Amino acid sequence: MNSELIAKLDRKTATIGIVGLGYVGLPLMLRYCEVGYKIVGFDIDQSKVDALKAGKSYIEHISAESIQWALAHNFDATTDFSRTAEVDALILCVPTPLNKYREPDLSFVLNTVESVLPYLHAGMIVSLESTTYPGTTEEELKPRIETRGLEVGRDIFLVFSPEREDPGNQNFTTRSIPKVCGGCTPACLEAGLALYRQVIDRVVPVSSTQAAELTKLLENIHRSVNIGLVNEMKMVADKMGIDIHEVIRAAATKPFGFVPYYPGPGIGGHCIPIDPFYLTWKAREYGMHTRFIELAGEINSSMPDYVISKVASALNGKSKSINGSSILVLGIAYKKNVDDVRESPSVFLMEKLRDLGAKVAYSDPHVAAFPKMRAHHFDLSSVALSAESIAKFDCVLLATDHDKFDYELIRKQAPLLIDCRGKFLAPADNIVRA
Repeated sequence: MNSELIAKLDRKTATIGIVGLGYVGLPLMLRYCEVGYKIVGFDIDQSKVDALKAGKSYIEHISAESIQWALAHNFDATTDFSRTAEVDALILCVPTPLNKYREPDLSFVLNTVESVLPYLHAGMIVSLESTTYPGTTEEELKPRIETRGLEVGRDIFLVFSPEREDPGNQNFTTRSIPKVCGGCTPACLEAGLALYRQVIDRVVPVSSTQAAELTKLLENIHRSVNIGLVNEMKMVADKMGIDIHEVIRAAATKPFGFVPYYPGPGIGGHCIPIDPFYLTWKAREYGMHTRFIELAGEINSSMPDYVISKVASALNGKSKSINGSSILVLGIAYKKNVDDVRESPSVFLMEKLRDLGAKVAYSDPHVAAFPKMRAHHFDLSSVALSAESIAKFDCVLLATDHDKFDYELIRKQAPLLIDCRGKFLAPADNIVRA
């Protein structure tokens, strides 16, 4: 069974199913199309499926032309999970958020598994790419799959291979980012390597699905802890009257032993604010308290309040309060040059300012209208930046440093400018670093 599947994958005659057509699933689909596989893309969102079938893209850095090319080269999108019966490989790229208690929410993964369960068949591989705690693949997916009478490692093959997409990063593509893969059994791993080696330049095997799951968490915990450290350093430097960004630039000239991380108004995206808590939660089962991880999370989560305090202080210096002031937030995406607002600290800042009585507006060249979000609601559209539009606000808050912003115009016209990103190097009377 294993050898037949591997032969189909190697010959590119296998049909690939991808569940979740978002920031991870869509680029992966394009890559499989590029090398000649037939693809069935699954999503529960009918509007996404309709957009794709019409040759449209809903992600800024993925062009409509690339979707149209994929449609002409064996890609089809559907909400019909019974079509799982057609595929030889099923790759799960669905969200794994936290619930309101900051505990793992596996509902998207488990609901997907339940939806496809009746259609799983012998001779196929299932790969989970969604970030999760060590043990999820073995403890949650494997038993459910085996209720179908399919033995994992003999009849059906199960792997965990964490996504490593970095939207907006021009230096790395789906193909060039090495792919970690761990299998439930040696036969599963062999099938997993065959699944990915045709589309990824380097596939990195590890000994188990648990090792692969922890690898992804370590990558994001590494970033979270270091961002937490530099955010704390920013507050210390500010008290001392030192520009932390100047210090980081100087330290980064050291050719060994130092990697620059940059402070900001908080952390966003689907990974850094969420993934570390998956390990924190699982570690409790073993009587462990992940103090570094939790401390970094506390510091990073406190950054929006720190920024608000700087806004309040700066306005106070102008004999104004946040209540009643008009404040323009520059950039609501979670990082520069993308249109992704998931867990964006900018949105938390907007809510806090609104709750304090500010008249809040935003400008973002990548997000024309405030999107529908599970927990955040604003009926706003992006403000076009001009000398007049900037000057009419009491305060301008740079939250996300998109390259498309005209920083010289902003510097000249903002009556008060709160810089969370270290974009303005020269001190000025209207600029406050946060």
